[in-house]
Amino acid sequence: MEDILVMRSKEARRLHIIEQVIEKQLTQQQAAEHLGLSVRQIRRLEKRLSEEGERGLCHRSRGRPSNRRIAPKRKEKILVLYSEQYAGFGPTLAAEKLSERDKIAISDETLRLWLAAEGVVYPSRKRRPHRRWRQRRAQWGELLQMDGSHHDWLEGRGPHCVLMAYIDDATSRVYARFYEYEGTYPAMDSFRRYIRQYGVPLGIYLDKHSSYKSTAKQTEEEQLLDSKPMSQFQRSLAELGVEVIHADSPQAKGRIERLFRTFQDRLIKEMRLEKIASIEEANRFLEKYLLIYNKRFEVAPAKAADLHRTAPPARELDRILCIKSERVLRKDWTLCYEGKLYQIQENIRAERLCIEERLDGSLHLMHQGRSLRYSEILTRPVKVQPPANRSQTPKSSTPCSEHPWRKFQFGRAEKRVPTPPT
Repeated sequence: MEDILVMRSKEARRLHIIEQVIEKQLTQQQAAEHLGLSVRQIRRLEKRLSEEGERGLCHRSRGRPSNRRIAPKRKEKILVLYSEQYAGFGPTLAAEKLSERDKIAISDETLRLWLAAEGVVYPSRKRRPHRRWRQRRAQWGELLQMDGSHHDWLEGRGPHCVLMAYIDDATSRVYARFYEYEGTYPAMDSFRRYIRQYGVPLGIYLDKHSSYKSTAKQTEEEQLLDSKPMSQFQRSLAELGVEVIHADSPQAKGRIERLFRTFQDRLIKEMRLEKIASIEEANRFLEKYLLIYNKRFEVAPAKAADLHRTAPPARELDRILCIKSERVLRKDWTLCYEGKLYQIQENIRAERLCIEERLDGSLHLMHQGRSLRYSEILTRPVKVQPPANRSQTPKSSTPCSEHPWRKFQFGRAEKRVPTPPT
């Protein structure tokens, strides 16, 4: 049985032209011009074809191992490290970690080929339906995308938590922090930390979570003023002068959704390597991680100007980013809030007071922009209830001997004789 020789198109073209040279249909000079070789090389190829046949025109290294291949022992070591420490990592991230942690330089494509040959399965990105591309905003601070991601970020080593993340639409710069849940307090606290670091952005892109958009119906007063009910976070953003845009679908804020997919792959594995098991440790690690991440993936904006406004003073910021509500002040200068009774220790004239529950847990009773002195009434006065009237049984009375009742004869009605007409 004859061996089958597989030739590349370039080698097949060489064979055809050299055969024409041997048959005297082309000169060596013409063949050299067609193949881009020298006349000397054409003579060498003509000799090979005559002595070795068609196989002589194939590359001499075909079928031989590459001189630049990685040694088998080194390959085995890398695959053992992958299976023990980086199982589930994609080739790109695994190659990065091998270089950073183990000082082993390996191409991600080489590692990809090795894993495919070993039959190792790892998560891969699936193609999604193409959606219309939206142009980035031109300047940093013009628009933020914000959302919370619920995920087992600590992979069972610690409590379930939520990643509150912000990504700038123009630069893709990321700010993020872990919290126990997604709600008003995490939204206010994370946004306060963001604006203390970067400043107040012009606008923010949110979904329709109840913490970001109120679900309450309009009151009569709001209907008269033609205003819509706002959540506490909405009200804080309005006081800071930040434009709020609510997305109608997750695809509308695709930049933050793609960030979460990336973090749920790369960030989780980074924290696994560091054996992080608490929210506090995760936040400390996240600060360092974001410095490296932003340095690598941040892009330059179309315009260099920074549109962030200077953050208000800390005291003013505390008054804005807090839970506000109103309560009626009683005539004895007491009010009730969250089931507790408070006594105002100042002489004021007011019907209602504004109550501010700050992010640090403190409670402030405000009147005309001033915090009032107050104390909590721990033991309420007990009202003494008057004794209940006892129901008295009616006493029977015995008529006296002269009572008309005794003179009445039962069953002996007196017969009346009709009076004759006159």
